[in-house]
Amino acid sequence: MATSDWRLEGEWIKNCTCAFGCPCDFNALPTQGYCKGTVGMRITKGHFENTKLDGLVFAATVHFPGALHEGNGQLQPIIDERATPEQREALFNIMSGKNSAEGTLFQILSLIVTKMHEPLFVPIEFSFDKDGRVARMVAKGVLETEVEPIKNPVTGEPHRIQVVMPEGFEHRAAEVASANIRSTGAIKFDTKGTHSSLANVVQTPDGVAA
Repeated sequence: MATSDWRLEGEWIKNCTCAFGCPCDFNALPTQGYCKGTVGMRITKGHFENTKLDGLVFAATVHFPGALHEGNGQLQPIIDERATPEQREALFNIMSGKNSAEGTLFQILSLIVTKMHEPLFVPIEFSFDKDGRVARMVAKGVLETEVEPIKNPVTGEPHRIQVVMPEGFEHRAAEVASANIRSTGAIKFDTKGTHSSLANVVQTPDGVAA
C-alpha cells in the first residue's frame, strides 16, 4: 500500500514504433519484436505531498528489446525546464515507483526498466486534442512527435477507433491515432505512421482513478 500523498490529473500521450493498436495493450508481442517509444503528460492539476505540479509537462523515451513484461528496458526522463528543484524532486519521486502501490503504472515501470539514462531538463511544447486525435509534443533538441487521425487507405477520411480497458493501469479509455516520432536523445529512433494513444488520465498512488 502506497503511503505518499500524490495525484496527477492531465493529458496523456503514448506513441511508439508498433502498428496501430499497441500490441502491449493486448498482452501481445511488439510489432517488430521490440518497442521504442515515448510517453508524455501535461499535468492540469497535480501535487506530490505539499508540492504543486499544475501546468508542468514531463515525458520519457523508452526502449524494450522484447515484450515489456520481459523487462531489460531503458528509459530517459525528460522534464519541463520550468520545474523548480522541489517540483523536479516531486516528479522523480512519483516516476521512481517507490511511492506507488504494486501493479500501478510507475511501480511496473520501476520493475521493467533496468537502465535509467540521465534526465534532461528542456523546454517542452505540448498541444492536445483527444477527440480530434491531434497532438504535438516537442522537447527542445531531443524529441519531436506529432499525432494525427488514422486515415482510411481508400478514401483518406479520418478513421476513429477507441480502446477501453476497465482495469487498465495506464488509462481506462484512449483514442487510437497515428504518430510520427523523432528522438535524438540517449534513445534514438525515427518512425512515421505508427501507434498513438491519447487519453485523459488521473493517476494516484493506488492506480488509475479515472
